[in-house]
Amino acid sequence: MKIAITGKGGVGKTTFAAILSRLYAAEGYRVLAVDADPDANLALALGFPDEIISKIVPIAEMKELIAERTSTPTDSFSKMFKLNPQVDDIPDKYCTRYNGVNLLTMGTVESGGSGCVCPEHVLLKRLTSHLVLQNKDVVVMDMEAGIEHLGRGTAQGVNAFIVVIEPGARSLQTYHKIKKLASDIGVSKIYAVGNKIKNDADKGYILDNIDFEACLGFISYNANVVNSDRADQSPFTDNKIVEEVKAIKIKLNALI
Repeated sequence: MKIAITGKGGVGKTTFAAILSRLYAAEGYRVLAVDADPDANLALALGFPDEIISKIVPIAEMKELIAERTSTPTDSFSKMFKLNPQVDDIPDKYCTRYNGVNLLTMGTVESGGSGCVCPEHVLLKRLTSHLVLQNKDVVVMDMEAGIEHLGRGTAQGVNAFIVVIEPGARSLQTYHKIKKLASDIGVSKIYAVGNKIKNDADKGYILDNIDFEACLGFISYNANVVNSDRADQSPFTDNKIVEEVKAIKIKLNALI
């Protein structure tokens, strides 16, 4: 099962991705959580302690690995490099395990210009494709907003896109943009999860602006989750949000 979770910044997609990953792991599945958001904080949401988080190196920053796999020098990447590097062993070698979840932090390419074709970009894109199309684990990907970083074939290999939205116009705008982009490349299973819900009016606002069948459920606004983030704690410690995500997971499993 391959699930890509996205949404506008600040809507709570990382919290949702973390709890979903922990729930699958608790059921005995081998789970690979992938932090593909440039603002990487999935490890914290998963409950990884600081001493482990401090040792995590994103794949995009592993210069020696990138050089080895793309056949380029480590000190100065050349213009000639492999476009199909070996990546199948990377998840097992470089993931970090805690609370039953394997975490792989992708990182981002910060140099070379947007849309550049460089060794780092090629390795990350190839690795993403492998995780979706060939890896046998339950893969939960915490993505940045949009799906531009997924190729056509890779995106079609994802079992479901889940857009986390909050009751606001900008969040809903992101949902409709992602839905259109996914539809353009042949992805049909695009769902929404409403987060930070305070009342029935918030639910109604969301349901009035998306397809009813696309809504997997709602997560209440939760001060405990807000406080856990400020205290650098995992939201998995709050029973209410865990139960709400569990209900969403049950509906998701029935659909895919």
